[in-house]
Order: sequence, then C-alpha cells, then structure tokens
Amino acid sequence: MKSLISRPLGLAAAAAFAVAAPAAMLTAPAAPVAAQASKLDGAVAALRGISTMRADFTQTDRKGQRIGGVMTLKRPVKIRFEYEKGVPLLVVSNGKSLTLVDYEVNQVQRWPISNSPLGALLDPNRDVKRYGKLIPNRDPNVMTVEVRDPKKPEFGVITLIFTKDSGAPGGWELTNWVALDAQNNRTTVRLRNQRYGVSVSDSAFTYKDPRRSSRRKR
Repeated sequence: MKSLISRPLGLAAAAAFAVAAPAAMLTAPAAPVAAQASKLDGAVAALRGISTMRADFTQTDRKGQRIGGVMTLKRPVKIRFEYEKGVPLLVVSNGKSLTLVDYEVNQVQRWPISNSPLGALLDPNRDVKRYGKLIPNRDPNVMTVEVRDPKKPEFGVITLIFTKDSGAPGGWELTNWVALDAQNNRTTVRLRNQRYGVSVSDSAFTYKDPRRSSRRKR
C-alpha cells in the first residue's frame, strides 16, 4: 500500500520542485531596506554557490503522509529526486525537461524547463523575472523567503527557509521549503545531511523508461 500512498505525494513533489525555482534568482523588492537587500543577496549567493549537492530529503503532504529519499543537484540544469526503497517514483531533470517517472503504472510525465521557473533554479545565469520577499523572523540565524509570480499563479507559492551556516555556500543553507500549488495542496520538503562539491556523473540524470520493453535509458 505504500506505493499507492506515495503516488499523489510524488505528483505534489514535481509541482513543488518546479515552483521552488525562482529563488535562485531572487532580488530585493523595488525599495528594500538595507537589511532586506543583504539577506536576499545571501539567499541568491547560497543557491548560486552550489555546483553539486547531494542531500537526504523528507517530503510531507497536507495530510501528514511522509516519504523520503535523496536529492542530487548538478549545475547547470540537472536535478534528481530519488525516493526511498519501495516507492516506485522518480523526479529528474536532464537539462531539457522535468520528468516524473511512475514505475507502478508505467507512466512518464514531463514539464518544459526552458520557459519555467525551474530553469532559474538550475541555471542562475538566465535572465528571468524574479519575485521574492522576506518574511519577518525574530531569529537572526534563520531567513525565510516567500517566492511567487503574480502573473503565473499556476506556479503557486513557495516559502524557503535558510539557516546561517558558515560551511554552506554563501553562508546560508537551504534546509526546507513549503510549496502551495494553485489547488491549495501543501507540500513540505526538508533537507538534511547536505553534501556540497560531491562528484556527480551525468548518468545520474538518466532514467529507465517503463514504457519501453527494451528498458533503454533516456
């Protein structure tokens, strides 16, 4: 029954990972106070400073159902969310599209990266519009940033939480995010055991297409 519970979680994850993207290109509001600008610059530096990263993640939906796995990131434009054993799902980007592979029902769904916010997360050099604002937080060692594009409500809203860490790129470590999609479905993703600068082969961003009897990698 675990896989049946996980399928909607996987679909929510794909949406959550897509809307998370604009944070990589965050800029301060039009007339920010100095502290706001400084912290938002820190968020930008934290995400742009990652060349490769691997982290364990736990994903929770609004009903409290949880699944875990491993996230692998490699710039430019490659990311992989591999779920724990027994969950027949994979979310992966090979640089052209974000793909959700469901091995339980032998389905593959894709979303284009080129014109989506995901491109901003994976390729910080893209010239895209940015939307981000700081959410008040009493703890100076925690930074909370809300990201939304009012012109594209289908991307939903995502709130990213960073904690100050001198060992992380830019001095801030992304520890979790909460994504709310256009249907008000909430997904929380928590990261732990972040490892930066790890060796990651491009083959990590391939997958076996369940629709092909030959099981060739895409």
